[in-house]
Amino acid sequence: MIRHLALLLAAFLCVAPGLAQSPPAAAPSDVRVALDTTLGRIVVAVHAAKAPVTAANFLHYVDRKRFDGTLFYRAVGSTDYGFVQGGVQNDPARILPPVAHEPTTQTGLTHDDGALSMARYAPGSATGDFFIVLGQMPGMDANPQAPGDNQGFAVFAHVVEGMDVVRKIVAAPKSSTAGEGVMKGQMLEPPVRIISARRIP
Repeated sequence: MIRHLALLLAAFLCVAPGLAQSPPAAAPSDVRVALDTTLGRIVVAVHAAKAPVTAANFLHYVDRKRFDGTLFYRAVGSTDYGFVQGGVQNDPARILPPVAHEPTTQTGLTHDDGALSMARYAPGSATGDFFIVLGQMPGMDANPQAPGDNQGFAVFAHVVEGMDVVRKIVAAPKSSTAGEGVMKGQMLEPPVRIISARRIP
């Protein structure tokens, strides 16, 4: 967990902020999921056709109610450019096996405003932690020309309602002491609880 959080921060620091855009329109094949949090509701369109492996993984957590009672626990950046991160935090009672990595070069999805993407360390290590992007973060997309781990993160959904709630989360108070290494000062205090995650029509 600590390693993939640090990797995510490194990717965040390597990209320049872009201009926010309206979220993409939901496709007929998308599955809508409502994340009800202590700060309000976030509705996401899960791109089941474009990112079938990653989308199915997220929906397994939703359908098994494994996100219920979990937290948005980390926030980086501002209401214009950054991300919030949440999920199961390797809780053994909630975690499912890791899934194969679906890079953005394969799915055609990008880390634009409102994108949901899987937190990970090595490609193929993502489980039940995800983050929501504010602004444009192309440095998190796969880049075959980049050295080292150039697979980026796996986008699988977009926020279609509730970006105001995401902005509330990124602006929420943070602990000045919690977190290790580069994550110090990024941990929400108190964290924002995900009350429930459910499919909706």
